[in-house]
Amino acid sequence: MYTYHSTVRYSECGSDALLTIPAMINYLQDCSTFHTESIGHGFDYCAERGIAWFIAAWQIRIFRLPRFTERIRVSTWCHNMKVTLASRNFLMETEDGNPLVWADSLWFTFDIVHGRPVRIPSYEMVYLTDDEPLDLPPTQRKLTLAGKSEQLPPITVEERHLDMNRHVNNGQYVAMANDLIGARTNGFRPDRILVSYKRAAQLGDMIVPRFCTEKSGYAVDLTDTDGTSFAVVRMERAAT
Repeated sequence: MYTYHSTVRYSECGSDALLTIPAMINYLQDCSTFHTESIGHGFDYCAERGIAWFIAAWQIRIFRLPRFTERIRVSTWCHNMKVTLASRNFLMETEDGNPLVWADSLWFTFDIVHGRPVRIPSYEMVYLTDDEPLDLPPTQRKLTLAGKSEQLPPITVEERHLDMNRHVNNGQYVAMANDLIGARTNGFRPDRILVSYKRAAQLGDMIVPRFCTEKSGYAVDLTDTDGTSFAVVRMERAAT
């Protein structure tokens, strides 16, 4: 298990002084990249071998979002690796060990030379640990909208949306959906976020959001102009 400590910054909070959902996603992403660099398997190591790790899906359970200046610790570990898919847990908690966010994620390795997913190389098995997985349901690889959708104004991919791979960063899809859902629901606050990534948008692409009201919350399918999905983001209330 890899862990790092931080303090919630002013720049990471909304008007309610709580960590925003996009900033929370960034903490989880940073934890995984810090982990890869700490064991010498970071971006340069993978690039030299012609591979990259891409995320396929998120499952995030929010107990509460921490406040401005609150001390937190963020941990991650890989609890399962199959031939082509790895499962990585994340834990955000207070300094006293109280849970703030639990998350599970699915990842695959991508051949950046030939442009296709590949079997996970044996040298990447270094991530697999004996740490027990979090008590979460199986993470869904594929999501679809559960109802009629409303098409919203398109979003043009700009430089600010891109990551080091020159694709739209996975957290940016969640940020887009969070803004759209918040604007239409007077600030809906989810307890669970599910994300399924289908393919990567790049600079200049047009992303067309399709908004759907569902039984447990809301979902946004972020598609291209032909209706082919880049990512589906679902935000749900806790069952009562």
